[in-house]
Amino acid sequence: MEPLRRELHAHCYRMLGSTHDADDALQDALLRAWRGIARFEGRSSLRSWLYTVATRTCLDIVTTRGRRALPVDLGPSSDHAVLGDAPLNDVAWLGPYPDTGLTDGPAGPGARYEQREAVELAFVAALQHLPGNQRAALLLFEVLGFSAAEIATTMDTTTTSVNSALARARKVVADKAFPRTQQLTLRKIGDARVREIVAGYSSALERGDADALVALLTEDVTWSMPPMAHWYRGLEAVTDFAVRIPLTTCGSWRHLPATANGQPAVGSYRWNEDAAAHLAWSIDVFTLRDDRIAEVTSFIGSDHFAPLGLPASLS
Repeated sequence: MEPLRRELHAHCYRMLGSTHDADDALQDALLRAWRGIARFEGRSSLRSWLYTVATRTCLDIVTTRGRRALPVDLGPSSDHAVLGDAPLNDVAWLGPYPDTGLTDGPAGPGARYEQREAVELAFVAALQHLPGNQRAALLLFEVLGFSAAEIATTMDTTTTSVNSALARARKVVADKAFPRTQQLTLRKIGDARVREIVAGYSSALERGDADALVALLTEDVTWSMPPMAHWYRGLEAVTDFAVRIPLTTCGSWRHLPATANGQPAVGSYRWNEDAAAHLAWSIDVFTLRDDRIAEVTSFIGSDHFAPLGLPASLS
């Protein structure tokens, strides 16, 4: 089972939208598989059987926990900075994903998506708008390359039902996902320019330089900060938010470059006087268009750092 652990974990994340839920689901699935190994008759590959167990485990969780959200799912954007914004802790929020170990190619010969494409924020967020059966069918077919007949066996349904679920799922994802995958954009931009963008963002926040930050953004840029409900769209609104909150009222910042969801990111550390150190604050994931930042998604919370291999503080 061990060689398949990484891709099974990614599958659980795509289904559930949370690294921590994926940890729990994979552990539960592997326990189920171990306890039921005597029932594995070898009529399919071990990989197919394990995906069946993992998918059914995730479907059980989806039924009880529902879908994960981003601030854009909850309401319209704010046109100016909202001071004193409080976290909404009763919402199940989408979380960032550590993409280390995922390959750039497809997971199966019939797969449409590359493994990194299939953990991009826009794709995983779109998946959350699907019922569990549609979500599973789309992932098993488009991302993992299983046939409709194999998926029908996995989900204990008919091939006709699988094809119907696929048709509905594709329409929803096409309407909600980013028109161009980040993997294509990143390859077009090149590694050197991506590093410049990440370094420029970090430097602008650390120096409190609004002009330098704005120069990196698209005109229709968005900035959201789960678990905060308010989010911002457009250069004017985002600039007002950045100037009034992270650039002036949050104190000193330090950053470490990272990747999450197959996209460039930084770990943002905020100065804490009591600890006399910069403490983990948020994982800022960038969605790029051409060579500018089109979206900043700042996942606030120190619990996001360890899965990405980032320290909890900087001295």
